[in-house]
Amino acid sequence: MRTVLVIDDNPAVGTALDLLFGLREIQVIAVQSPEEGLETLAREDIGLVLQDMNFTADTTSGEEGVALFRAIRARHPDLPIILLTAWTHLDIAVDLAKAGAADYLAKPWDDQKLLASVENLLELGASTREISRLHEQRRKLHRDLEARYDLRGLVFGSEQLARVVELAGHVARADVPVLITGPNGAGKEKIAEIVQANSSVKSGPFVTLNCGALPTELIEAELFGADAGAYTGANKMREGKFEAADGGTLFLDEIGNLPPTGQMKLLRVLETGRFERLGSNRERQVKVRVISATNADLPAMIRDGRFREDLYYRLNTIQIDIPPLAERRDDVLPLARHFLQDNPLAAGKRLSEDAERALLHHAWPGNVRELRNTLQRAALLARGDSIGVADLGLPAAAAQPAIAIGGDELDRATIEAALERAGGVLAQAASELGLSRQALYRRLERLGIKRD
Repeated sequence: MRTVLVIDDNPAVGTALDLLFGLREIQVIAVQSPEEGLETLAREDIGLVLQDMNFTADTTSGEEGVALFRAIRARHPDLPIILLTAWTHLDIAVDLAKAGAADYLAKPWDDQKLLASVENLLELGASTREISRLHEQRRKLHRDLEARYDLRGLVFGSEQLARVVELAGHVARADVPVLITGPNGAGKEKIAEIVQANSSVKSGPFVTLNCGALPTELIEAELFGADAGAYTGANKMREGKFEAADGGTLFLDEIGNLPPTGQMKLLRVLETGRFERLGSNRERQVKVRVISATNADLPAMIRDGRFREDLYYRLNTIQIDIPPLAERRDDVLPLARHFLQDNPLAAGKRLSEDAERALLHHAWPGNVRELRNTLQRAALLARGDSIGVADLGLPAAAAQPAIAIGGDELDRATIEAALERAGGVLAQAASELGLSRQALYRRLERLGIKRD
């Protein structure tokens, strides 16, 4: 929307600016009164306003310009306004700049300075509108998903996790095993809960077993149960997870840690629905939806002979991959605010802008679990209502607020990371880095960064 509205009672001003901006392919609409200006704003798509401060010959107070500025700001709070002022009105222009004017220039203006200001503000406006469009698109997708599926209270803002959720909800009603892959702490169990909550067995039990948290000799007893005397210390009958999950869902976390004998027996249950408790010869029949999860490279484990290939394909009828938190930055702040809201220690506390910036630029090797622990710590340490960077306890590199302000300190890695997070959308990357789109173009050229 490269259209500028010029409001000046001197028609020559509009003509001159039309010629000047035409060199940059910027459209000009020129009017001579505040009333015409407000009417034009009501019906046209305007990207920026250039307004004079005086509109009548019998006064030089600037009151008309102040009134016009306030009227535009009230009706169009996000529209950038540049003031064209006589030297006698500089104090007024400075005050209006504090009230939200984007810039002010004294007449006669400097063409190059005016062009630079207008170009930057139009680029920034385009970036802002693109970001708003993307955010609204994501909010709509979130609302659509909430209307279609039970999300079990999942908090997210990224398009990447929205795709994961949509897949989880879509495959939930298919009575087949699901394998969820992703790094530790990324939210695999929450996705498993969403699958179960939207399945045909949602009213049944949801039973979990962490295969990596038990000694090898106890995993089979946990899975299939054991009769009294089946092993040393088994003084009474023990119900296994498969029995407990009958008619519902069994979630097997860290499935890559299952020992070979457990893998073989699990494969048989998946194929037949039958198993025997340890120490018993009686077969039991169950109907269980199995969802498994791992952060391991199961194909590599198969090649090394540490995981059964036939079990892998039985578990992996449907695979859902969860990206690490570092690849879905739009989830960071919604999650952080949720963790604060959910924490009694954080009542009335909020994140400062520097703290939010530090959270966005931390690598999060521990994913969502690390973020939750970081916010719990910050809520405990923060002395006032505002949580600062120091309260987060992040490494120094992540806690530097200047990294995204948009100065020359931006290095190649920072810019490339922002582009990757934005999916190549320059407007989104520029907004995150605190740059206009034009400024980002210049840095890409200077650093030799290729873009699609």
